[in-house]
Amino acid sequence: MADYCPVYAPFFGTMGCTAAIVFCLGAAYGTAKAGVGLSAIGVLRPDLIIRCFVPVVMAGILGIYGVVVAVLLSMAVKQSLYSGFVQFGAGLSVGLSALAAGFAIGITGDAGVRATAQQPRMFVGMILILIFAEVLGLYGLIVALILNTKVSSAENPC
Repeated sequence: MADYCPVYAPFFGTMGCTAAIVFCLGAAYGTAKAGVGLSAIGVLRPDLIIRCFVPVVMAGILGIYGVVVAVLLSMAVKQSLYSGFVQFGAGLSVGLSALAAGFAIGITGDAGVRATAQQPRMFVGMILILIFAEVLGLYGLIVALILNTKVSSAENPC
């Protein structure tokens, strides 16, 4: 039994919570990058600011994914090594997928709002690309929630 429940086992679950939040820095990058583009078009086309605010909102949603998973994982940190590793994987899943999605949203959002300022018909194309970028973070959230379900239903050998 001691092999399955070492004293350092909860460390991995806690690191999963940390990874879920820390790697959501993609949300911050996406917000900053898209915000720069939004500020640039606001000077020339102030009528498009609210319409082109979508990439900033979508980047912020990635941070919410990380918070949700971190809270769920923190409520279920267990003593077994299996649970700790699964929670660590869940945190990495949502965190790294949010990092990738944040980069995609930031770059696409910056270029998209600038293109929309020049040609308003580009707005629909920008939204479609942003949706495909956002869904990368959603996939990580889904995997993290499935992994958290595995930990909740696992029998505690300690």
